[in-house]
Amino acid sequence: MGRAFEFRKERKFKRWSQMSKVFTRLGKEIVMAVKSGGPDPANNSKLRTVIQNAKGASMPKDRIEAAIKRASNKDEKDYEELVYEGYGPYGVAVIIETSTDNTNRTVANIRSYFTKSGGSLGTSGSVSFMFDKKAVFRFAHGNLDMEELELELIDYGLDEIAENEGEIFVYTSFEDFGKMQKALEDRHIEIINADFQWFPATTVDLTEEQEEDINKLIERLEEDDDVNQVFTNVA
Repeated sequence: MGRAFEFRKERKFKRWSQMSKVFTRLGKEIVMAVKSGGPDPANNSKLRTVIQNAKGASMPKDRIEAAIKRASNKDEKDYEELVYEGYGPYGVAVIIETSTDNTNRTVANIRSYFTKSGGSLGTSGSVSFMFDKKAVFRFAHGNLDMEELELELIDYGLDEIAENEGEIFVYTSFEDFGKMQKALEDRHIEIINADFQWFPATTVDLTEEQEEDINKLIERLEEDDDVNQVFTNVA
């Protein structure tokens, strides 16, 4: 699971960088976190996580502070987090995470992307049963002992731990996110990124040409300002 995640994450970060979209997405997440739990990260674990992610993505400090200040304004837009599911070409299962201030616009756009690609937008639960939702934490390896850390984190819901290019990836269940976050913070581990990922229980193999078609759909989806992340069951 770890290696596949790292590959998908690397590819996703490259696209986000090219589209200059990541700061906009993080800004919306900061707004939602502040509106749901207040502007103090010490008392708002969700905001604390988003700020960590923003710093890990090299988001300037003034932009982070501006987003927090903006969110405290009652006239600031409210965003709703919604998950859409469907089938792309060749029966590929697709999950799309969004945050939007206009659900009609978002669903209309997503439906059109599926239709143009020869796929179809499904109902809630139509493909998510084929995936496991996991929390994923990323931080620098430093001088950490992998074996010792693995033993320490098992009691906090650790599913898997992996290393890649000087960084450690810790995977746990969706429900154990808060418990694992506290365990890492208590050990003074500086988290670079923490988020949720959908991992397919089984995957489908495609030809090179078929994968190009799927990638076109993914790129259309990720270019949409309302879309945060896209997941598929492609091997």
